[in-house]
Amino acid sequence: MAGGGSSRGSGAQSGVHPAAFVDPRAELGTAVSIGPNTLVGPDVAIGDGTSVGANCLIEGWTEIGRENRIFHCVVIGAEPQDFKYGGEKTFVRIGHRNAIREFATIHRATGEGNQTLVGDDNYIMAYAHVAHNCIVGNHTVLSNAVNMAGHVTIGDHAAVSGLSVIHQFVRIGAYSYTGGGSRVAMDVIPYIKVAGNPPVVNGLNTVGLQRNGFSSDSIAVLKKAYRLLFRSELNVAQAVERIRQELPPTEEIKHLIDFIESSQRGIRL
Repeated sequence: MAGGGSSRGSGAQSGVHPAAFVDPRAELGTAVSIGPNTLVGPDVAIGDGTSVGANCLIEGWTEIGRENRIFHCVVIGAEPQDFKYGGEKTFVRIGHRNAIREFATIHRATGEGNQTLVGDDNYIMAYAHVAHNCIVGNHTVLSNAVNMAGHVTIGDHAAVSGLSVIHQFVRIGAYSYTGGGSRVAMDVIPYIKVAGNPPVVNGLNTVGLQRNGFSSDSIAVLKKAYRLLFRSELNVAQAVERIRQELPPTEEIKHLIDFIESSQRGIRL
């Protein structure tokens, strides 16, 4: 309905531009703003304080939380680019306080009841693509034109630089940094830096860890684990066993080992 007509949300009308098209069945929270020429579909819910720019499309079964900033020409909730999709009811669920920049796309999942999930406090830059069944954690940075295939997982506080492409089912570990233009076909373990095609491991993400409050002792332990994994003659299984034997079982070390041992795509040494 043009002009942000009736909606189930109590505060839907206050910031809807007269040239926006909001289906009357959509749910808008309080202090939501919708820009001109934006279309909001019937099964969409948008939380309090979220702003949506001009010329956006938000459709499908999409839930968007509070205080998000969605810039112009963003598409959220469109059908997945997946030949297996057959019109089943699937979801996009987005948390709170995210910034989603111009021309980014976030597609709903494939498979009845499944979801594409974006957490809280993420910065998703222009032209980035979050594909079907992807999971983006919290406090991540996806730079311009990062392209994710289906079923990719991005861990908390990870940063992926511009023009990187990520193969389906790949996991990008928490607190890792992936350099620009990388072609990522294997899992990137937590806490490290990689870049290139194929990606080359370039050390521990020390600056990122320091910025996120990791202690010098925690970083020192992770450096020892890094050397065993990437600067020794050991294979992955041998390196993990040495880490278990020689390093304290900190939360970071346990997370690192769990990530490696649950890898389906493998990790690059």
